[in-house]
Amino acid sequence: MRFDVLTLFPTLFESYLGQSILKLAISRGLVEVQTHNFREFAEGKHKQVDDTPFGGGPGMLLMCQPVFDCVEAVLSGDQRPARLVMMSPQGKRLDQKLVEQLALEERIVILCGRYEGFDDRIRQGLQPMEISVGDFICNGGEVPAMLLIDSVIRLIPGVLGDETSSKYDSFSHSGLLEHPQFTKPRVFQGMSVPEVLLSGNHAAIAKWRHEESLKRTAERRADLLDERKQVPPSQGSDLAKWRGSRF
Repeated sequence: MRFDVLTLFPTLFESYLGQSILKLAISRGLVEVQTHNFREFAEGKHKQVDDTPFGGGPGMLLMCQPVFDCVEAVLSGDQRPARLVMMSPQGKRLDQKLVEQLALEERIVILCGRYEGFDDRIRQGLQPMEISVGDFICNGGEVPAMLLIDSVIRLIPGVLGDETSSKYDSFSHSGLLEHPQFTKPRVFQGMSVPEVLLSGNHAAIAKWRHEESLKRTAERRADLLDERKQVPPSQGSDLAKWRGSRF
């Protein structure tokens, strides 16, 4: 999969692209990430990319011309079909379902705003998918873009060392929060690993993990239980029990 990140601050991605799983995925040819600077496409002596909003108001807006020209150049630079995305607090909330959809794309082109955002004609003319990472405001779209990339690459075959890892993350597979996990030592500051995890009884361990996922979801994100479209009959009583403990 290829990501093209359009931004005024491409150097923000240098450290991010050189770390951990993403670095390995890039080196193995599973993921490609290219950054592009809006300012390189700006016209005039001063390469202006922003200006004050019509009607007044604080801050500056990114201008249409540099953004449109940058997008056109980036899209024409690779013949693979591309999903154009704009990081925006007004967009669709990024969740695991949306991440799974995006992971099916061959290429994602991400627009990162700055200052007070984009001239709205950029949204109107380019018609990107607008995506929000939460109900809060960042200084720009770069960190949200990193979150999007980080979540999507986990679902690309070959990126994770264990192909089953992403299936059991919170929000994946069952739609529940992930169960608690433990490693050595067996006892730390008086806190012990649950005995069932040391039993070697895989059926009992699976049952415990499922029940703990239900419990944790009911306590922390009861809304997720309402979103589950179906529950296997063997698990129905567990779900009812944890629903009752919450409401």
